[in-house]
Amino acid sequence: MFKIRKGDMVSVLAGRDKGKQGKVMRMVTAECRVLVEGINYVKKHKRRTQQDQQHTGIVQMEAPIAVSNLMIVCKNCNAPTKVGFSVQKDNTKTRICKKCSEAI
Repeated sequence: MFKIRKGDMVSVLAGRDKGKQGKVMRMVTAECRVLVEGINYVKKHKRRTQQDQQHTGIVQMEAPIAVSNLMIVCKNCNAPTKVGFSVQKDNTKTRICKKCSEAI
């Protein structure tokens, strides 16, 4: 179970994009990696095909980044924070910010 989920705002802790923030677009759970909007751009050479006539040549796109290099940004604190879990009275788990103890 990951503490980061699709749609969360995250901050990059390491790498060439250190300090940048972005929204999680997709989780690659088999490889423990996350695709973040606007982070970890790479250039990919694409060939013209029958299906894709317009996006050819060198295309810039996002690549997945390791989950260990990301930290959730709390909406209340507006800063990267550790994530904790809290069990409610109806036995449901919720993610909480360790700094301000508010639900994420």
